[in-house]
Amino acid sequence: MKPSAKFTAIVLLLVGLVLVNYLASKVPARIDTTGENIYTLSSGTHSLLSKIEEPVVLDFYYSSKTKGLPISYKNYANRVEEMLRQYARIADGMITLNVISPEPDTPAEEAATRAGVQPQIIQGSGEQFYFGLAASQADLSGALGAFNPQREQFLEYDLSQLIYSVQVFDRPRLGLISSLPLQAPPFNPMMAQMGQRPPTDQFIITEWNRAFEIVPVDGTATELPPDLDVLAVIHPQGLSPQLEYEIDQFLLSERPVFLALDPSSLHFRQQQNQQQMMMGGGAPNVTSDLPTLLTAYGINFTAQSVTGDLLYGANVSDGRGSVGRYPHWLQLPVEAFNRDLIPTSQLNSMVLVESGALSLATESKLIFTPLLTTSEQAGDIPPMMLQFARPDTIAREVSVSGTKTIAALVTGTFTSAFPSGKPDTADSTAPVAAESKTSGQGTLVIVADTDWLLDSYSIRRINFLGTQTAQPLNDNIAFATNILEYLAGSQDLISIRGKGSSTYPFTVVREIEANAQKRYQDQLTALESRISEVQSELSNLQTQAGNNGLLVASPEVAEAIAKFQAQEVEMRRERRDIRRALREDIDALETRLLLINLFAAPACIGVFGLWFRRQRRR
Repeated sequence: MKPSAKFTAIVLLLVGLVLVNYLASKVPARIDTTGENIYTLSSGTHSLLSKIEEPVVLDFYYSSKTKGLPISYKNYANRVEEMLRQYARIADGMITLNVISPEPDTPAEEAATRAGVQPQIIQGSGEQFYFGLAASQADLSGALGAFNPQREQFLEYDLSQLIYSVQVFDRPRLGLISSLPLQAPPFNPMMAQMGQRPPTDQFIITEWNRAFEIVPVDGTATELPPDLDVLAVIHPQGLSPQLEYEIDQFLLSERPVFLALDPSSLHFRQQQNQQQMMMGGGAPNVTSDLPTLLTAYGINFTAQSVTGDLLYGANVSDGRGSVGRYPHWLQLPVEAFNRDLIPTSQLNSMVLVESGALSLATESKLIFTPLLTTSEQAGDIPPMMLQFARPDTIAREVSVSGTKTIAALVTGTFTSAFPSGKPDTADSTAPVAAESKTSGQGTLVIVADTDWLLDSYSIRRINFLGTQTAQPLNDNIAFATNILEYLAGSQDLISIRGKGSSTYPFTVVREIEANAQKRYQDQLTALESRISEVQSELSNLQTQAGNNGLLVASPEVAEAIAKFQAQEVEMRRERRDIRRALREDIDALETRLLLINLFAAPACIGVFGLWFRRQRRR
């Protein structure tokens, strides 16, 4: 082949590669080969995007020209941008994506700040950069102030939730049925004249009021108010059959329900007076249950036993200076939370008091996803023991039976607890079976405790400069808020689950580091101790100086100083050798990988060329 022909072939090959890459980027089809399908949008997101009625504008602010930006943020920014372009393709023209790089002191920087995107700081240099997203539809807007690579597994949910939020004009209506005093009773003006302050709501109500329009529902009602988006039933007491039917139909009509039950409410048990205890009468409203509904749904909740945990039991003061471990007070750590579900993914600690346990009946076809779980050292406690027994006695009575679920998300097709329709009321003549649902898709979050919603176990109120503020003691309030906001989003959002990360740990490197650390740690620790002793001896000798700062020492002391200095130099050299040995296997692995990356492709091409030449000769 002539040289000119070879040159032309090489140029055509390069042009072909460029065209192939360009055409591949324009093809709408994608192949996701990751184990957890992290690049594939879920069906919930597809459904959400198909329901957009007016165009949504997404402004992606990323300071791509900032120097010193960590490589993890650069890689994550590419991941976010690619996913946003995927959203725009699926939305079929209903999403407009603008990628903006805000420079300092420019209109783009002002627009980012005005949209709610927060500047982040590069550690070390102190330089600011922007990495966030703003969304708008007509007069509604919202923003993700700052992307964080550590939240990558929930990236799809965050993007979908933002797009959904700018399409909602009014706050969702939250129906609240509760026998707990979460809302303060009406204040009599006469009490103000007597110097009494008006009672305040529990802090959880303050938080829910930020996101919802709360509609109280009395437990004796026979109907639910119209146009409710979410329903919260907390420690129900004496609900009428008609109201239970309304809750059942609400759930079956694809509207979410939050249910909190309790086998032993400490709040109501503490209201039991001594006379009732002596006469054997139980405290009113201590136990709450909805057996008619739960039995029909195939959900097991035993109101006759309290869950104790020998590992997660909290240390509680008895008010007299003595602190004991209460197995029936659960101090849930990070391991107790479902890290794959959005509402509990970022929580670290909760306190539940005398809670129960939940499970799904074996014949049920519902999807039961635990949110909060105990340790393996959990078991049942009879509620009667809690009134008289000491914590150490209660701990001995815990019959360990393994991990228990305290809160769960239940989804799927629910079967109605009222197949014959709405029960008769005093002024009705017949049930309205024709209008009743016998089954339907539903979403239910159920928690086997209620005391955790009260201020006593979740916050500390502080008077700061005459203003009442709240200091969280744990994540109780965050859990309650996250759950309801999650349920109020939409059925499409609820179906989105957390996915894996595009950044995988170097497990081989970690194993090498762990093995090397195990081999050399004892030597390194002993050497560090010897160096500290030598430095201490040197410091003591060198403090023997006169007023002019000159060292006054005998030949013996000078000889000792020289000896210690030589020992210090030798031991520091030995420490460098040990630290080098700690990394030698990792450096060797790095070298092997570098050589493989450099020569693997040329070697493969060479082998293919030899094989091809041999075939042509044949």
